[in-house]
Amino acid sequence: MEVTTRLTWNDENHLCKLLGNVSLSLLYKSSVHGGSIENMVERCSHQGCTITMTYIDDNMIVAFMLGNYINLHESSTEPNDSLWFSLQKKNDTTEIETLLLNTAPKIIDEQLVCRLSKKDIFILCRDNKIYLDKMITRNLKLRFYGYHQYLEREVFRVEGIKDNLDDTKRIMKAREHRNRLLADIRAYKPYADLVSEIRILLVGPIGSGKSSFFNSVKSIFHGHVTGQAIVGSDITSITERYRIYSVKDGKNGKSLPFMLCDTMGLVGAEGTGLCMDDIPHILKGCMADRYQFNSHKPITPEHSTFITSPSLKDRIHCVAYVLDINSIDNLSSKMLAKFKQVHKEVLNCGIAHVALLIKVDDCSEVLQDNFLNMSRSMTSQSQVMNVHKMLGIPISNILMVGNYASDLELDPIKDILILSALRQMLRAADDFLEDLPLEETGAIKRVLQPSI
Repeated sequence: MEVTTRLTWNDENHLCKLLGNVSLSLLYKSSVHGGSIENMVERCSHQGCTITMTYIDDNMIVAFMLGNYINLHESSTEPNDSLWFSLQKKNDTTEIETLLLNTAPKIIDEQLVCRLSKKDIFILCRDNKIYLDKMITRNLKLRFYGYHQYLEREVFRVEGIKDNLDDTKRIMKAREHRNRLLADIRAYKPYADLVSEIRILLVGPIGSGKSSFFNSVKSIFHGHVTGQAIVGSDITSITERYRIYSVKDGKNGKSLPFMLCDTMGLVGAEGTGLCMDDIPHILKGCMADRYQFNSHKPITPEHSTFITSPSLKDRIHCVAYVLDINSIDNLSSKMLAKFKQVHKEVLNCGIAHVALLIKVDDCSEVLQDNFLNMSRSMTSQSQVMNVHKMLGIPISNILMVGNYASDLELDPIKDILILSALRQMLRAADDFLEDLPLEETGAIKRVLQPSI
């Protein structure tokens, strides 16, 4: 009879993707092969890299991965790299937390014990009990610590992974950095509470990736690839309405403190694409959500949806020029002229601005090993300098990102680039708010303060 795993297809798929598109082969199942720790280790020894799953209940799994199960008796075990995971089902999604440790696993009194700095941090017992130190449960965001009953344990061989785990460790570190970026953005509040939400305007040629960037941001915070904004590559703009998109932290979560404003695409030829006379009205907050663009006729104060007295919250606080990194060298002189016209309006309004170079093919090559800085290749560096010369944007505000236009699953490396760009835009918007005239910010603060 074939032995089957308790692991759901979705959870297995999440894990395999997390570890770098590996595959898992079931070696051991305690309810089938017996509960002895010795038996488990003997059955799984010399199988290469393994991952041990402990099923706490139907919604929680604790797992650790080793380079190999070897002789784990006390006299022969040395500390080695181990990767730890928790998989928890919340609101129909699976959340995975990770932790990298250098532990010494040993068999002591028929128990599998992992030690860190001479302290037992993990114990796997034969009577279906597990012990986890507070340090592990805190990092893996588990709801318990100490001894806890579990339902089952399984061991898998991890196929398609390097023995030294370097690639996997980089993915783990990337995921940890991604989670820090997520926490930073979730905790973000606009400067001095002058507005409750930052408005970021996306401007760029048709097909540059403006709508895809919004979809990518939303996908990260929803935990799966999604596509609210319609995208395409037609010669005419897919986006025909002005859209002001909020992003929720999860499907039913609260709205995050920023909005992404999507516009009709720029076209070099006159009378097509976004009307240049609409730009000042957009920047000043006069244009309402879902306004139908007209390439030949700009919005006017006589329009029924025109906002005649926009407040600071209605205005654009940061502009992101969106460019396809593969097409920068092919921008026509007419398109460059329109970009410079838009940029002149942005500068006249004193609005913060960045450039997003979208559609980076290999996101892993863009980031340095610490994930804190860009590691630009000669090709991408050339594109950055072209944009810098073209628009005069500081190099630190020219950001390279991928998007989820064709992917089916999230990628932590791609997420880092997207979230880093978003965080930089929020910081730029804060600079804009901080630089507002004192009389304007003072008036806003007086309105916000409760009367005595």
